Amino acid sequence: QFGEPKTAPSQEQEELAAVLLRALLQAAKADGRIDEKEKDSLMKNLGQLDSTEVEFVNRELAAPIDVAGLARQVPKGAEQQVYLMSVMGIDLDTKQEAKYLHELARALGIDAATVNAIHDRVGEPRIYR
Repeated sequence: QFGEPKTAPSQEQEELAAVLLRALLQAAKADGRIDEKEKDSLMKNLGQLDSTEVEFVNRELAAPIDVAGLARQVPKGAEQQVYLMSVMGIDLDTKQEAKYLHELARALGIDAATVNAIHDRVGEPRIYR
């Protein structure tokens, strides 16, 4: 089916969605900056957002990166999904971005082999040799 789901998302689904979005937004800032072009692209890719969601995105973009804080919010079992979302939010081409991903992987308890497998799956460079 297309369109809106017939049932509202559960509280757990809403919380996971917020954590995934936070992972994407933190990753976008991992190179130390987010310019208007990047912000416009993010907003466009997020689709139709209501004013509360736009406010959430703007607040997250303005906040400093907090890998430990993000990791604490990740529900058990969603660690790899959150890491994947961060990988997808990065054009991995700086040491700052690789460092962010390394710190996130460690905070989430994801080993190097799993990290490399995630990167391989989405066609991003590996961060571990």
